[in-house]
Amino acid sequence: MSETGGSNVEIAHHLGEHGVLSKPQAHVILEVAEALVLAVVAIATAWSGYQAALWAGLQFERYGEANRLRIEAEGVATTANQERLYDASTVVEWLKAEAQGQKKLAELFERRLLPEFRPTFEDWKKTDPVNNPAAPAAPQFMAEFQSPKAAEAARLNREAAEVFEQGTKARQSSDAYVRLTVILATVLLLTAVSQRFQIHAVRVGLVAIAMLLLLFPLYRIFELPRLR
Repeated sequence: MSETGGSNVEIAHHLGEHGVLSKPQAHVILEVAEALVLAVVAIATAWSGYQAALWAGLQFERYGEANRLRIEAEGVATTANQERLYDASTVVEWLKAEAQGQKKLAELFERRLLPEFRPTFEDWKKTDPVNNPAAPAAPQFMAEFQSPKAAEAARLNREAAEVFEQGTKARQSSDAYVRLTVILATVLLLTAVSQRFQIHAVRVGLVAIAMLLLLFPLYRIFELPRLR
């Protein structure tokens, strides 16, 4: 009996030692998990902030470029309108001179037409506008007429719209990265709060929630567009 009792004491002592060792091991594992979460959160937050800053910079750059293109387009459009008025008034004076038979004066007005407008004017002359009621009222109403500067202004406006849209997309990317930093801050808070608890189960639960919550920003970081 004494031998049996001695064995039981030895076994109990063994189990007691194992129990004492298992608790610190679990604590070490928990601390390692917390350290990993904190490290990942720090890196992810730094990356998100870096990308948000880059996309915000690109946004302002694109908006500035779009504004410059619009101003340029307005200048070109103003010049196109001025040239259109000049050609229109010159054509009116040519019509008066042609109707009155003043050939030299009519030729003078022809020479004063802008070079890019002259081919359309020559086609319009062939319709005999002085005597033909069916002729277009002015060269500007010819189907083939196209003002180069008006076309340039339209092109600049289209380019400005495209660049502005790029700026809007850059702003959306910047906002997405900023939202990720908010979620990462929540993960950081949960991890920090878990370290204040002495109850092991509560601490483990908070770390588990933090790790699960961390999965979403990590997925979004790999999914979102990035600048280098």
